[in-house]
This record gives sequence, structure tokens and C-alpha cells, in this order.
Amino acid sequence: MSEAHNEHESLIKTPKQLIAAVIAGFLVPIVIIVLLVNYVGNNALTGAGSSAMTEKAIAERIAPVAHVEVKDANAPRVYQTGEQLYKAVCAACHASGAAGAPKLGSTEDWAPRIKPGYDEMLKIALAGKGAMPARGGTSPDDVTDYEIGRAIVYMANASGGKLQEPAEPAKPASGAAAATSAPAAASGADAGSAAAAAAAMASLKTAAPAAASAGGNLDAGKKLYDTVCMACHASGVMNAPKFGDKAAWAPRIATGIDTLHNAAIKGLNAMPPKGGAANASDDDVKAAVDYMVSAAK
Repeated sequence: MSEAHNEHESLIKTPKQLIAAVIAGFLVPIVIIVLLVNYVGNNALTGAGSSAMTEKAIAERIAPVAHVEVKDANAPRVYQTGEQLYKAVCAACHASGAAGAPKLGSTEDWAPRIKPGYDEMLKIALAGKGAMPARGGTSPDDVTDYEIGRAIVYMANASGGKLQEPAEPAKPASGAAAATSAPAAASGADAGSAAAAAAAMASLKTAAPAAASAGGNLDAGKKLYDTVCMACHASGVMNAPKFGDKAAWAPRIATGIDTLHNAAIKGLNAMPPKGGAANASDDDVKAAVDYMVSAAK
């Protein structure tokens, strides 16, 4: 009888134990609920299209397709450093050594190229050689010879070289005296510039609805193509489908746009992830793919 009595005896024998049990009964469920709420709230969505509803993505979608950017021709130009231009353009090939490009940091690759000297290296970079297009695929309007030279020095010195930074181009003379001597002409020029800007804005507003209806941020795609993708896709380096080549793009388009997006983001064969533009967002890379696909349809 004593054994049966002990089996049914309560574990709570004192008032303190009873109070502790009651408090635990309230606190434990509350703590569990708080932890679950924090876990669910702090986990970012990673499913397909999860980046489409971010504030940045929404702002880009509702932004006007057309805009006019007025620049002061007399304002001092801000040049890119060698590292900045390398990351924006040159890394597409030189980070991985694609198409035989000398790999950044490889003294073995760069030593025979550094030996002829800076002037010869700059000449080759401007004219292009082998799979590398002239100026690395950039435009003289966007990237100066001086900036290309800085990129060469950055890559060479990061690969065992000891080249000196090229001298910055001389700044143009100030036009303040001319403006003082001809205020009326300056006013006429300002009025003409304002009229031209207004006319450009009107024409762009007319074209904006048609561009917006096409869908996709092709402006952002063109910008990334002009600064990065062009290095390979403009000339078809390493079997990259050439821009506008319908025959080359047709079998790739047939695989589906999602497949093309994933290949561009993760990299494929000789193409590094994001084409070497590590700082570009996934949405910008997708836009660049959409831009190239639209040109090949």
C-alpha cells in the first residue's frame, strides 16, 4: 500500500514550490511566443522575387523612364581611380584570367607585360589586343585615357610592378574673363540651353509611355552593359553571345529568361559571377540580361 501511495503523491509539497510552478506556467509560454515572433520577423524572405518588393526596387519601377541630366561643361571632372575602373570594367576578365587576360595578382602573367614599360601597355590597352576590345570596351566619352592608364598601373602594381601613377591632365583655363566681358552673350547662351533642355524634356516625355510599356528597367541594363558586359559581349570574347546577334542568342533565349538570369548572377563557364561586377545588384544584372535579350529579338 505504501508503494502505491508514493506513486500518486504530488511533486509539489511546499507553498514555495507551488508559487514557482504557477509562475513558470505563465512565463514559459510567454517566452516561447516572444522567441517565435522574433524568429519569424527577423528572417528575410529568400524565395523567388523576394527582392521585388524592397523600397529600392519599388522606387526604380515607379521612377520616370526618361529624364534630362544637365551638366556644367566648366565643372572640374572627377576622375575614377585605377581601382574603381578595374572593379567596374577590367575585373570582368582580369579577375579570373578569362580569354588569356593577365590575372590580377599574378606576377607570372604580368611580368612580361610590364617589361616593355607603361607607354607600351597603355598603347595596347587603347588599341585592344587579342580578345580584349579597344579601351576594354569603354567609350572615350565615358572613360579617359588617363583613367585607363590609372587602371593599368593599379593592376600592374598589384601584380609585382612598380609603375608610377600617370600625371593628371592639365585643367582647362578658366572662362571667367570671357563671361565677364560678354554678359549678354552668356545670358543668350543660358536661355538657349534652357530652351534646348525644355525641348528635350518634352520629346522624352512623349517617348516615355512607349518605353515604360515595354516593361523592365532597360535603362539600368544598358548602363551595366556599357560599363561591364560590353567587354566580352561586344566582340564575342570566349564564345560570349555577341550583342545583337540573333543566331547566337536564340538557343540561349529558348532556355528561358530565368535560366539566363541565374547564369549571369552565378557565372557560367568563362564568365565570372555577375560578369565580374561584384557590386552590382541582382536586379541590375537581370536588367542587363533583359537589355541584351531585347536587342537580339
